[in-house]
Amino acid sequence: MAAQGRIVKPAPFTYHRPDSVAEALARLAHDPDAKLLAGGQSLMTLMNLRLARPSAVIDIGRLTELGRIFDDTDDLVLGALVTHRTVEVDPLIAARAPLLADAARYIGHVGIRNRGTLGGSIAHADPAAEMPLATLVLDATFYVESASSGRRRVPADQMFVSFYTNGLAPDEMITWISVPAIRPEQGWGFVEYAHQHGDYGLAGAGCVVTLGPDGRIASVRAGVLSLADRPLLFVGEDAVGEVPSDRLWRHLANTWARDTEPPADDADYARRLCAAALTEALTDAHRRADAAQGGRDVR
Repeated sequence: MAAQGRIVKPAPFTYHRPDSVAEALARLAHDPDAKLLAGGQSLMTLMNLRLARPSAVIDIGRLTELGRIFDDTDDLVLGALVTHRTVEVDPLIAARAPLLADAARYIGHVGIRNRGTLGGSIAHADPAAEMPLATLVLDATFYVESASSGRRRVPADQMFVSFYTNGLAPDEMITWISVPAIRPEQGWGFVEYAHQHGDYGLAGAGCVVTLGPDGRIASVRAGVLSLADRPLLFVGEDAVGEVPSDRLWRHLANTWARDTEPPADDADYARRLCAAALTEALTDAHRRADAAQGGRDVR
């Protein structure tokens, strides 16, 4: 069956629906060509177009333990099956990791966010996706497991390798994501530009700005999507100790954008969008950090 010259039926595959993480890992170890199915928002499209032809699909939708969220003092721990909609609306995430909540609002439409999962988006490693960028900026840690080697920790800056390529071994699965919680001296910003809401972002930026007791910059972490084969991270070491200003944010944004090599037909236009998104996100982050220092709640 075809539509407009494209195949819209997946190649034959074996379907498994395990009842536990251990069973899922055993299935994955038995067949390294198998693919894990979480929300299915990316995998099923690729399979229908036969851009992905797994020998087996392991549906992990029954693993409800991976849909939980824990407040672990300095970190927020989220299961890999937490949906984008939950990330968007959960009050604990909004309070402890608001950058994640802001980023989730840009993901497709509500129907997609109801099905898509945090772990699935990370594993898919789309350089235009919001969750890889947000977790990179937040310096998240991914816990991955396999039947052969057990559990290991993968820092966010080692997870995203290239276009749709992650840092997992073929028999590994993301189970938990640990995100450092926002601190009182920090502010965040997330901005994305698209033709219309729900479309893939033409450019997007997320950042966390930390202020010292004197109001000067203690640290800046920022990142962009759609500007390379993976989300890019920038650390503003030169800005430490500086007084925040619109001029400084524009300088950082233009400097970082200029150093990118966008995989786009009009690279200069992509860089300009990138710089604009970074400037807006940095400005928002400083406004929130400054308000927090003054005891005001600015969302």
